[in-house]
Amino acid sequence: MQRIRLSRLGKIMSRFLPDTFTVLLVLTVIIASFAPVSGTTAEYFGYATKIAIGLLFFLHGARLSRDVVIAGFLHWKLHLTILASTFVLFPLLGLGIGALVPAVLSPTFYAGVLFLCVLPSTVQSSIAFTSIAGGNVPAAICAATASNIFGMFLTPVLAGILLSAQGHADFSLEALRSILLQLLAPFILGQILQPWIGNFLRSKKTILMPIDRGSILMVVYLAFSESVTEGLWRTISISDLVMLIAIDIILLAIVLTATMFGSRWAGFSREDEIAITFCGSKKSLASGVPIATIVFAGQSIGSIMLPLMLFHQIQLMACAVIAQRYANKLVKASNAI
Repeated sequence: MQRIRLSRLGKIMSRFLPDTFTVLLVLTVIIASFAPVSGTTAEYFGYATKIAIGLLFFLHGARLSRDVVIAGFLHWKLHLTILASTFVLFPLLGLGIGALVPAVLSPTFYAGVLFLCVLPSTVQSSIAFTSIAGGNVPAAICAATASNIFGMFLTPVLAGILLSAQGHADFSLEALRSILLQLLAPFILGQILQPWIGNFLRSKKTILMPIDRGSILMVVYLAFSESVTEGLWRTISISDLVMLIAIDIILLAIVLTATMFGSRWAGFSREDEIAITFCGSKKSLASGVPIATIVFAGQSIGSIMLPLMLFHQIQLMACAVIAQRYANKLVKASNAI
Protein backbone atom coordinates (compact mmCIF):
# COMPACT_ATOMS: atom_id res chain seq x y z
CA MET A 1 0.00 0.00 0.00
CA GLN A 2 2.84 2.36 0.88
CA ARG A 3 4.52 1.68 -2.48
CA ILE A 4 1.26 2.43 -4.32
CA ARG A 5 0.90 5.75 -2.50
CA LEU A 6 4.49 6.69 -3.26
CA SER A 7 3.98 5.73 -6.90
CA ARG A 8 0.88 7.93 -7.14
CA LEU A 9 2.69 10.77 -5.42
CA GLY A 10 5.56 10.42 -7.88
CA LYS A 11 3.20 10.60 -10.85
CA ILE A 12 1.53 13.71 -9.44
CA MET A 13 4.86 15.43 -8.79
CA SER A 14 6.19 14.52 -12.26
CA ARG A 15 3.43 16.59 -13.85
CA PHE A 16 4.83 19.72 -12.29
CA LEU A 17 8.47 19.08 -13.07
CA PRO A 18 9.92 21.04 -16.01
CA ASP A 19 10.34 19.17 -19.27
CA THR A 20 13.78 18.57 -20.77
CA PHE A 21 13.49 21.47 -23.19
CA THR A 22 12.60 23.88 -20.40
CA VAL A 23 15.67 22.75 -18.46
CA LEU A 24 17.81 23.36 -21.56
CA LEU A 25 16.27 26.82 -21.94
CA VAL A 26 17.13 27.71 -18.35
CA LEU A 27 20.68 26.41 -18.79
CA THR A 28 21.00 28.45 -21.99
CA VAL A 29 19.94 31.62 -20.18
CA ILE A 30 22.41 30.87 -17.37
CA ILE A 31 25.25 30.34 -19.84
CA ALA A 32 24.34 33.55 -21.67
CA SER A 33 24.32 35.38 -18.33
CA PHE A 34 27.85 34.30 -17.41
CA ALA A 35 29.38 33.85 -20.87
CA PRO A 36 27.52 36.07 -23.35
CA VAL A 37 28.62 36.09 -26.97
CA SER A 38 29.61 39.52 -28.28
CA GLY A 39 31.48 41.39 -30.98
CA THR A 40 32.47 39.63 -34.18
CA THR A 41 31.68 36.24 -32.67
CA ALA A 42 28.10 37.38 -32.03
CA GLU A 43 27.83 38.56 -35.63
CA TYR A 44 28.84 35.18 -37.06
CA PHE A 45 26.71 33.39 -34.47
CA GLY A 46 23.79 35.49 -35.69
CA TYR A 47 24.32 34.29 -39.27
CA ALA A 48 24.40 30.69 -38.05
CA THR A 49 21.20 31.28 -36.09
CA LYS A 50 19.38 32.55 -39.19
CA ILE A 51 20.44 29.44 -41.10
CA ALA A 52 19.21 27.24 -38.23
CA ILE A 53 15.84 29.02 -38.19
CA GLY A 54 15.48 28.54 -41.94
CA LEU A 55 16.25 24.84 -41.53
CA LEU A 56 13.68 24.62 -38.71
CA PHE A 57 10.85 25.97 -40.89
CA PHE A 58 12.00 23.86 -43.84
CA LEU A 59 11.61 20.74 -41.71
CA HIS A 60 8.18 21.93 -40.55
CA GLY A 61 7.06 22.20 -44.16
CA ALA A 62 8.65 18.94 -45.28
CA ARG A 63 7.09 16.88 -42.48
CA LEU A 64 3.58 18.26 -42.93
CA SER A 65 1.32 15.85 -44.83
CA ARG A 66 -0.96 17.62 -47.32
CA ASP A 67 -3.62 14.91 -47.08
CA VAL A 68 -4.01 15.50 -43.35
CA VAL A 69 -4.24 19.26 -43.84
CA ILE A 70 -6.85 19.04 -46.59
CA ALA A 71 -8.99 16.58 -44.61
CA GLY A 72 -8.77 18.61 -41.44
CA PHE A 73 -9.67 21.95 -43.01
CA LEU A 74 -13.11 20.56 -43.88
CA HIS A 75 -14.00 21.00 -40.19
CA TRP A 76 -14.04 24.77 -40.66
CA LYS A 77 -16.15 25.64 -37.61
CA LEU A 78 -13.64 24.06 -35.25
CA HIS A 79 -10.70 25.76 -36.94
CA LEU A 80 -12.34 29.18 -36.88
CA THR A 81 -13.03 28.74 -33.17
CA ILE A 82 -9.38 27.92 -32.46
CA LEU A 83 -8.09 30.77 -34.62
CA ALA A 84 -10.48 33.18 -32.88
CA SER A 85 -9.13 32.11 -29.50
CA THR A 86 -5.52 32.39 -30.66
CA PHE A 87 -5.64 35.65 -32.61
CA VAL A 88 -8.68 37.48 -31.15
CA LEU A 89 -9.35 36.44 -27.55
CA PHE A 90 -5.69 36.37 -26.50
CA PRO A 91 -4.87 39.83 -28.00
CA LEU A 92 -7.99 41.34 -26.39
CA LEU A 93 -6.91 39.98 -23.02
CA GLY A 94 -3.43 41.34 -23.68
CA LEU A 95 -4.86 44.81 -24.26
CA GLY A 96 -6.75 44.50 -20.98
CA ILE A 97 -3.50 43.75 -19.15
CA GLY A 98 -2.33 47.16 -20.34
CA ALA A 99 -4.23 48.63 -17.39
CA LEU A 100 -1.36 47.38 -15.19
CA VAL A 101 1.19 49.59 -17.00
CA PRO A 102 3.23 51.29 -15.59
CA ALA A 103 2.07 50.96 -11.98
CA VAL A 104 2.49 47.16 -11.79
CA LEU A 105 4.05 46.08 -15.10
CA SER A 106 6.90 47.81 -16.93
CA PRO A 107 6.38 48.78 -20.59
CA THR A 108 9.09 46.32 -21.69
CA PHE A 109 7.50 43.34 -19.94
CA TYR A 110 4.10 44.44 -21.22
CA ALA A 111 5.53 44.33 -24.74
CA GLY A 112 6.53 40.73 -24.02
CA VAL A 113 3.05 39.88 -22.76
CA LEU A 114 1.42 41.46 -25.82
CA PHE A 115 3.80 39.59 -28.12
CA LEU A 116 2.93 36.35 -26.32
CA CYS A 117 -0.77 37.05 -26.93
CA VAL A 118 -0.40 37.33 -30.73
CA LEU A 119 1.64 34.15 -31.21
CA PRO A 120 0.27 31.02 -32.93
CA SER A 121 -0.53 27.80 -31.10
CA THR A 122 1.96 25.03 -30.44
CA VAL A 123 2.03 22.01 -32.72
CA GLN A 124 3.67 19.03 -31.02
CA SER A 125 2.35 19.52 -27.48
CA SER A 126 -1.17 20.48 -28.62
CA ILE A 127 -1.39 17.24 -30.61
CA ALA A 128 0.17 15.20 -27.81
CA PHE A 129 -2.24 16.46 -25.14
CA THR A 130 -5.23 16.04 -27.47
CA SER A 131 -4.17 12.44 -28.07
CA ILE A 132 -3.70 11.71 -24.35
CA ALA A 133 -7.12 13.15 -23.54
CA GLY A 134 -8.86 11.15 -26.28
CA GLY A 135 -9.68 14.11 -28.49
CA ASN A 136 -9.92 14.73 -32.23
CA VAL A 137 -6.26 14.28 -33.17
CA PRO A 138 -6.56 14.88 -36.96
CA ALA A 139 -8.38 18.15 -36.28
CA ALA A 140 -5.73 19.13 -33.72
CA ILE A 141 -2.96 18.47 -36.24
CA CYS A 142 -4.62 20.66 -38.85
CA ALA A 143 -5.66 23.39 -36.42
CA ALA A 144 -2.23 23.74 -34.84
CA THR A 145 -0.57 23.68 -38.24
CA ALA A 146 -2.96 26.27 -39.67
CA SER A 147 -2.34 28.47 -36.65
CA ASN A 148 1.39 28.46 -37.31
CA ILE A 149 1.00 29.10 -41.03
CA PHE A 150 -1.33 32.05 -40.43
CA GLY A 151 0.91 33.15 -37.60
CA MET A 152 3.77 33.90 -40.01
CA PHE A 153 1.68 36.84 -41.21
CA LEU A 154 -0.79 37.57 -38.41
CA THR A 155 1.72 37.61 -35.55
CA PRO A 156 4.00 40.32 -37.03
CA VAL A 157 1.02 42.39 -38.21
CA LEU A 158 -0.82 42.18 -34.88
CA ALA A 159 2.41 42.82 -32.99
CA GLY A 160 3.07 45.89 -35.11
CA ILE A 161 -0.42 47.25 -34.53
CA LEU A 162 -0.57 46.58 -30.80
CA LEU A 163 3.03 47.48 -29.97
CA SER A 164 3.53 50.51 -32.19
CA ALA A 165 2.13 52.77 -29.50
CA GLN A 166 4.63 51.27 -27.03
CA GLY A 167 7.58 52.07 -29.29
CA HIS A 168 8.79 48.45 -29.29
CA ALA A 169 7.77 47.24 -32.72
CA ASP A 170 6.45 48.57 -35.98
CA PHE A 171 5.53 46.29 -38.86
CA SER A 172 7.41 47.36 -41.98
CA LEU A 173 8.23 46.17 -45.47
CA GLU A 174 11.66 45.12 -44.21
CA ALA A 175 10.04 42.93 -41.55
CA LEU A 176 7.76 41.42 -44.21
CA ARG A 177 10.76 40.69 -46.43
CA SER A 178 12.58 39.02 -43.55
CA ILE A 179 9.56 36.85 -42.78
CA LEU A 180 9.23 35.80 -46.41
CA LEU A 181 12.92 34.92 -46.70
CA GLN A 182 13.63 33.41 -43.28
CA LEU A 183 10.37 31.67 -42.46
CA LEU A 184 7.91 31.31 -45.31
CA ALA A 185 10.33 30.50 -48.17
CA PRO A 186 11.95 27.54 -46.33
CA PHE A 187 8.49 26.33 -45.28
CA ILE A 188 7.18 26.42 -48.87
CA LEU A 189 10.33 24.68 -50.13
CA GLY A 190 9.78 21.96 -47.55
CA GLN A 191 6.16 21.56 -48.71
CA ILE A 192 7.30 21.26 -52.33
CA LEU A 193 9.76 18.50 -51.44
CA GLN A 194 7.38 16.85 -48.97
CA PRO A 195 6.15 14.09 -51.35
CA TRP A 196 9.74 12.85 -51.72
CA ILE A 197 11.24 13.40 -48.26
CA GLY A 198 8.22 13.72 -45.96
CA ASN A 199 7.93 10.08 -44.94
CA PHE A 200 11.66 9.84 -44.28
CA LEU A 201 11.69 12.94 -42.06
CA ARG A 202 8.60 11.83 -40.14
CA SER A 203 10.26 8.47 -39.47
CA LYS A 204 13.39 10.22 -38.16
CA LYS A 205 11.57 12.53 -35.75
CA THR A 206 13.75 11.60 -32.76
CA ILE A 207 16.98 12.04 -34.69
CA LEU A 208 15.93 15.43 -36.08
CA MET A 209 14.64 16.77 -32.76
CA PRO A 210 18.04 18.30 -31.84
CA ILE A 211 17.78 20.48 -34.96
CA ASP A 212 14.34 21.75 -33.90
CA ARG A 213 15.33 22.49 -30.34
CA GLY A 214 18.89 23.50 -31.12
CA SER A 215 17.77 26.34 -33.39
CA ILE A 216 15.54 27.74 -30.64
CA LEU A 217 18.31 27.47 -28.07
CA MET A 218 20.67 29.31 -30.43
CA VAL A 219 18.22 32.20 -30.76
CA VAL A 220 17.65 32.33 -26.99
CA TYR A 221 21.39 32.32 -26.31
CA LEU A 222 22.03 35.14 -28.79
CA ALA A 223 19.08 37.21 -27.54
CA PHE A 224 20.00 36.90 -23.88
CA SER A 225 23.67 37.51 -24.61
CA GLU A 226 22.77 40.85 -26.15
CA SER A 227 20.42 41.69 -23.28
CA VAL A 228 22.93 40.69 -20.59
CA THR A 229 25.60 42.81 -22.25
CA GLU A 230 23.18 45.74 -22.02
CA GLY A 231 22.48 45.10 -18.31
CA LEU A 232 19.38 42.88 -18.36
CA TRP A 233 19.69 41.41 -14.87
CA ARG A 234 20.26 44.81 -13.29
CA THR A 235 16.76 45.83 -14.34
CA ILE A 236 14.81 42.68 -13.33
CA SER A 237 13.75 41.93 -9.76
CA ILE A 238 12.16 38.92 -8.05
CA SER A 239 8.90 40.85 -7.83
CA ASP A 240 8.97 41.33 -11.61
CA LEU A 241 9.29 37.58 -12.16
CA VAL A 242 6.50 36.83 -9.68
CA MET A 243 4.24 39.34 -11.41
CA LEU A 244 4.95 37.84 -14.86
CA ILE A 245 4.23 34.32 -13.59
CA ALA A 246 0.95 35.50 -12.03
CA ILE A 247 -0.11 37.24 -15.23
CA ASP A 248 0.72 34.16 -17.32
CA ILE A 249 -1.26 31.90 -14.98
CA ILE A 250 -4.31 34.17 -15.02
CA LEU A 251 -4.12 34.59 -18.79
CA LEU A 252 -3.94 30.83 -19.36
CA ALA A 253 -6.73 30.13 -16.85
CA ILE A 254 -9.11 32.55 -18.58
CA VAL A 255 -8.46 31.11 -22.04
CA LEU A 256 -8.67 27.50 -20.87
CA THR A 257 -12.01 28.24 -19.24
CA ALA A 258 -13.29 30.08 -22.32
CA THR A 259 -12.25 27.37 -24.78
CA MET A 260 -13.43 24.46 -22.67
CA PHE A 261 -16.86 25.73 -21.65
CA GLY A 262 -17.34 27.86 -24.77
CA SER A 263 -16.93 24.82 -27.03
CA ARG A 264 -19.48 22.91 -24.95
CA TRP A 265 -21.93 25.81 -25.19
CA ALA A 266 -21.39 25.92 -28.97
CA GLY A 267 -22.40 22.25 -29.25
CA PHE A 268 -19.06 20.69 -30.18
CA SER A 269 -18.51 17.01 -29.46
CA ARG A 270 -16.28 15.90 -26.58
CA GLU A 271 -13.46 15.08 -29.01
CA ASP A 272 -13.69 18.50 -30.66
CA GLU A 273 -13.89 20.22 -27.28
CA ILE A 274 -10.57 18.65 -26.31
CA ALA A 275 -8.90 19.78 -29.54
CA ILE A 276 -10.24 23.32 -29.11
CA THR A 277 -9.16 23.46 -25.47
CA PHE A 278 -5.57 22.44 -26.11
CA CYS A 279 -4.98 24.10 -29.50
CA GLY A 280 -6.77 27.33 -28.60
CA SER A 281 -5.07 27.95 -25.26
CA LYS A 282 -1.41 27.36 -26.06
CA LYS A 283 1.33 29.57 -27.45
CA SER A 284 4.31 28.42 -29.49
CA LEU A 285 7.80 29.06 -28.18
CA ALA A 286 9.25 27.41 -31.31
CA SER A 287 7.57 29.96 -33.59
CA GLY A 288 7.67 32.85 -31.16
CA VAL A 289 11.42 33.06 -30.64
CA PRO A 290 12.35 33.25 -34.37
CA ILE A 291 9.53 35.73 -35.09
CA ALA A 292 10.63 37.91 -32.16
CA THR A 293 14.08 38.32 -33.72
CA ILE A 294 12.38 39.80 -36.79
CA VAL A 295 9.63 41.87 -35.16
CA PHE A 296 12.03 43.35 -32.61
CA ALA A 297 15.05 43.56 -34.93
CA GLY A 298 17.75 45.82 -33.52
CA GLN A 299 16.30 45.71 -30.00
CA SER A 300 17.26 43.82 -26.87
CA ILE A 301 14.64 41.06 -26.71
CA GLY A 302 15.78 39.04 -23.69
CA SER A 303 13.26 40.65 -21.32
CA ILE A 304 10.58 40.65 -24.03
CA MET A 305 10.87 36.85 -24.36
CA LEU A 306 10.63 36.20 -20.60
CA PRO A 307 6.79 36.12 -20.46
CA LEU A 308 6.77 33.61 -23.32
CA MET A 309 9.41 31.36 -21.75
CA LEU A 310 7.52 31.33 -18.45
CA PHE A 311 4.20 30.72 -20.20
CA HIS A 312 5.77 27.76 -22.03
CA GLN A 313 6.33 25.81 -18.82
CA ILE A 314 3.09 26.92 -17.16
CA GLN A 315 0.96 25.75 -20.10
CA LEU A 316 2.72 22.36 -20.18
CA MET A 317 2.07 21.75 -16.48
CA ALA A 318 -1.57 22.88 -16.61
CA CYS A 319 -2.41 21.00 -19.81
CA ALA A 320 -0.77 17.81 -18.54
CA VAL A 321 -3.15 17.77 -15.57
CA ILE A 322 -6.20 18.60 -17.71
CA ALA A 323 -5.33 15.97 -20.33
CA GLN A 324 -5.02 13.31 -17.65
CA ARG A 325 -8.40 14.25 -16.19
CA TYR A 326 -10.03 13.98 -19.60
CA ALA A 327 -8.39 10.56 -20.03
CA ASN A 328 -9.56 9.37 -16.61
CA LYS A 329 -13.14 10.41 -17.39
CA LEU A 330 -12.97 8.48 -20.66
CA VAL A 331 -11.76 5.35 -18.85
CA LYS A 332 -14.53 5.63 -16.25
CA ALA A 333 -17.15 6.08 -18.97
CA SER A 334 -15.83 3.00 -20.83
CA ASN A 335 -15.89 0.88 -17.65
CA ALA A 336 -19.44 1.94 -16.91
CA ILE A 337 -20.68 0.62 -20.26
